Amino acid sequence: MPILNRAAELQNEVTEWRRHLHMNPELLFAVENTAAFVERKLKEFGVDEIVTGLGRTGVVGIIRGNLGTGRTIGLRADMDALPITETSGKPWSSTTAGKMHACGHDGHTAMLLGAAKYLAETRNFAGSVAVIFQPAEEGGGGGNEMVKDGMMERFAIAEVYGMHNMPGMPVGHFGSRIGPIMASTDEFTITINGRGGHAAQPHKTIDPIVVGAQIVNALQTIASRTVDPLASVVVSVTKFNGGFAHNVIPEQAVLAGTVRTLMPEVRDTGEARIRQIAESIAGAYGATVNVWYGRNYPVTVNHADETAHALAAAATVAGAAKVNPSLDPMMGGEDFSYMLLSRPGAFIFMGNGDTAGLHHPAYDFNDEAIPHGISYCVKLAETRLAA
Repeated sequence: MPILNRAAELQNEVTEWRRHLHMNPELLFAVENTAAFVERKLKEFGVDEIVTGLGRTGVVGIIRGNLGTGRTIGLRADMDALPITETSGKPWSSTTAGKMHACGHDGHTAMLLGAAKYLAETRNFAGSVAVIFQPAEEGGGGGNEMVKDGMMERFAIAEVYGMHNMPGMPVGHFGSRIGPIMASTDEFTITINGRGGHAAQPHKTIDPIVVGAQIVNALQTIASRTVDPLASVVVSVTKFNGGFAHNVIPEQAVLAGTVRTLMPEVRDTGEARIRQIAESIAGAYGATVNVWYGRNYPVTVNHADETAHALAAAATVAGAAKVNPSLDPMMGGEDFSYMLLSRPGAFIFMGNGDTAGLHHPAYDFNDEAIPHGISYCVKLAETRLAA
C-alpha cells in the first residue's frame, strides 16, 4: 500500500517543524532547545510519559496502545547538528554561524515527531512505543550515554529501530541488510620523536618527517597486504604535522587518522598492525614513537529477525520493488550501534533524492521524504505490536 493518508496530511506541519529545527541547529549534547521543542510537541500530542535528561539531554516519550498490554519497541531519531557553515541558500538556512544540520537529523527528529503524533492519535497497537530522541550522534556517543543511563531497562524496551536518510537514493525507497551495515570508527595519533637540527646537515639528525612519510606509506599495506581482500578495512592518515621553518629539521612530527572496519577481528588486527608498523619503522631510523589508539563507535550490526521486520514494514509502505534488502555496507559510523549491542533491532536507510551529500555545506533534508518516513515508523510499530 502507499504512504498513509494521515502521514500525507501531516507533511506540511512536520515540514514546518523540520525547517524550524534546521534554522536552529545545536551541537553534540548541547541540544537543550531542540530537546525542549521535542518535549513540548510530545506534550501537545498527549504522549503518556515523557522523560528528559537521559544521556544528558535525550528525550523519551512513551505511547501506550489501545489493544492491550504487551512489549515495548523503541524508535530512535538523532537531534544534533554539525560544526559546518551552511551554503545551501535555502530560506530556512541555519541562523547560527558555523553550525548546520548537514546530516538530516532535523528531518529524522521531525519525522519521528510526526509518527508520535499519529501513534498517539490512533493507538492501534498492543503494548507501548518508546520514541527516542538522542543527542550527540556526531562524535559524542549520545546513544551510548542513553544506554548507560538505563534507558532500555527503565522502559523495558524489547527491540529498537533506527533510520537515516540517504542522498542519491530516490525518495520513497528504502534499503538495509542483515549483519554489519556501518563501520567502527576508531582513531589514532602517532607521535614521532627524532633529533632536530640544521636542514643542511641531515646526517646529524633523526628526521621525524622522513620517518612519518615511511609510516604513512606502510600503513596502507594493512588493507593491501594484511587483511583478507574480501574483508573491509580503511586506514586513512588525515593529519601530518611537523616542522616550523624551511631550514630546520624538527624534533617531532605527529600523524593522526582513522580506521574503519566491519568485523571485530579486523578491528583488532588494524590496531595491532598500526602499533607494529609505527614502532618498527621508527626503530629502524633511530626514532621513538608513541601510539595512541582510541576505539570509538563499534560496528553497527543489524539483527536478522528485526531486519526482516524492518524491511517488511518498508515494503508495506513503498512496495517491494523499492526496498533493497542487500544494501552495501558503508564505512561511515553510527552510534546507534550501541543500542543494537544492548537490544535486538535494525538500522534502515530511506531515500533523500538527488541532494548534496551528507556532511556537505550545501546539504538539506528533502521534505518530500517526510510522509514516507512517518509511514514507515507507524507501520513498523503497528506490525511489531500487533494484538
